[in-house]
Amino acid sequence: MKLNSKQLRVSDPTEEEVKNLKRNPIYLVLDEIIDTYNIGSLFRLADATGISKVYLCGNMEYPPSSRIHKAAVGTENWVPWEKRDSTFEVVKELKGKSLQPVLPVRKIPTLGEGLPARRSVQIISVEQSPKSIAYSLLPGALSLPCAVVVGNETSGISTEVLKESDVIVELPMHGINKSFNVWGSAAVVIYKILESM
Repeated sequence: MKLNSKQLRVSDPTEEEVKNLKRNPIYLVLDEIIDTYNIGSLFRLADATGISKVYLCGNMEYPPSSRIHKAAVGTENWVPWEKRDSTFEVVKELKGKSLQPVLPVRKIPTLGEGLPARRSVQIISVEQSPKSIAYSLLPGALSLPCAVVVGNETSGISTEVLKESDVIVELPMHGINKSFNVWGSAAVVIYKILESM
């Protein structure tokens, strides 16, 4: 089933319909995003990429919100999400989860090799930092499941969250502007992850 934007805006899915959608082993963590257009666009991205869950953390708007709904075109009703007080606490909780890694088809072990040990969720922060790697290098550092953390449009991701991150990635900026839009950056990184699966 695919809905167009007109259908999405008025859709009211059941819990069962949302639960039955195919999801990828990726979480999206929003660290105090200010702009409701960005929040709505991140919901739209989460739907497009099959994100398992979106965490809206700290002082920020969350659904129901007419401004988020307008940008999300109703996808906020189809993507599992949770409002939380602290990004740091969400990251610590995800790192503590014990999950069976999801292996890309080309890396499935042959008979007799066995499966890899259970591991926690890998934390990938999208931020400009002296410790960051180029997003193009992410496939070599990636393990699943993972969480992509994106930060506040002005102050970025908090230092304490960056310290808990397993990988920090950034996009190259070739123009005069120092940074890229938060939902655009998240889109580039998440699609790079999907490309690697």
